Amino acid sequence: MKENCEKCEVPTPKSGEACICSFECTFCVPCSDDMDRVCPNCGGELTPRPKRTLDV
Repeated sequence: MKENCEKCEVPTPKSGEACICSFECTFCVPCSDDMDRVCPNCGGELTPRPKRTLDV
């Protein structure tokens, strides 16, 4: 998981809210909303990043 938004560089910690595409491009929720939940890198849908239950 990436630890910063790829647009604004705000931290996106593992336990925090973030959105990802199928290629795991990572954006904070405000940036994702500003981009209408479309990844600027691949054109894919940005969806809420799943939460991890274990530290692996």
